[in-house]
Amino acid sequence: MHDHETSERLASYADVLAGELPGAWTTSYLPPEAKDDLAELADRIWDLDIVAEALAKKPLQQAAVLSRPDGARFVVLDRHDDSDGFLIGAVAPRNLPDEAYRGVREPNGLALDDDPFQGAEQVAGHLLARYETSLAQVRYKTIGNVELSRAGQVVLTWQPDGSLAAFAVGERAAAILTANGFVRDGADVYRLSGDDTAVQARAVREVGPQLEAHGIAIVVQHPSGRIAPTTTAATAQPAPAVPRSTAPRSR
Repeated sequence: MHDHETSERLASYADVLAGELPGAWTTSYLPPEAKDDLAELADRIWDLDIVAEALAKKPLQQAAVLSRPDGARFVVLDRHDDSDGFLIGAVAPRNLPDEAYRGVREPNGLALDDDPFQGAEQVAGHLLARYETSLAQVRYKTIGNVELSRAGQVVLTWQPDGSLAAFAVGERAAAILTANGFVRDGADVYRLSGDDTAVQARAVREVGPQLEAHGIAIVVQHPSGRIAPTTTAATAQPAPAVPRSTAPRSR
């Protein structure tokens, strides 16, 4: 028999968690009766660590799904051990080809304590950044930016934590990036921290001519409203705040 109290606890936790994360997130609940939906969701969970281990021991029996308007999704599930709290993992988007995920590090999930406010801090500080980085790499492979980099172009992309990342660069470009403060982070990923924006800006200015001297072009991509280090801040307009909302859960 389905434990109504347990399902309410999971769904309520997910509601509060969604409201505390940066951005606009909505929640939906999948009960044990939604076997097909749960099976499909389990197949899309993007994890090779704690969440994958939990699912190997016990199949997904209920879940709360957190969704963002851009398609980002996280799944919250029971821990099934003696600890309080829940597990949360990323869900791989359906609209990207499976081959694009090969060689990309999984944004492995987290064990969250029973306090959703603390849980939101854990997600925002760890899982969300890993997810954005992994997803950016998958999308790059999908649209062919990897081939562009190997053909003599380095594309630097802003990450949610303020860092810059370059994917799948050649050996010569990798050496230049590393000499200017970029740190290798996983397979074929080079990251420049945004902790000191002055240092970051100087590194980007120095990397450009060094790459170009070897016939390698550099492109810095940033989302609307994000300012590159060499751009004058006065030209930027502040982005409007996005209201937080939580959709009714389906039961």
